[in-house]
Amino acid sequence: MFQVMTKGFSQDYDRWTDALDQANSLVPKCKSLFNEVRILEKGQLIWSYSRMYKYPMYIGAGVYDRLARRFVLENTLTPDVDENLGSETEPTSEVFELGQQLESPLD
Repeated sequence: MFQVMTKGFSQDYDRWTDALDQANSLVPKCKSLFNEVRILEKGQLIWSYSRMYKYPMYIGAGVYDRLARRFVLENTLTPDVDENLGSETEPTSEVFELGQQLESPLD
């Protein structure tokens, strides 16, 4: 689904977070002004890093928002392992209404 590309490297990933981690690890290897790290989604360029710019660029209208939502979704659906307890924690599915008073844990 996602493909990370740079000079001499190309690999496919199913998750956005894995592709972004790999792309960020390749950033220090971009020594030249013309080297570039790219992430493609279904063949379309969506993320690019080059020494010509200070920060990575998200290419296309609404791409940053869509990928940010995907990042949150991927990280909330993956169970985290608590090293202290050694058990998996499940994400909460509680929904709070606007203006709802939350109970304080100190009460």
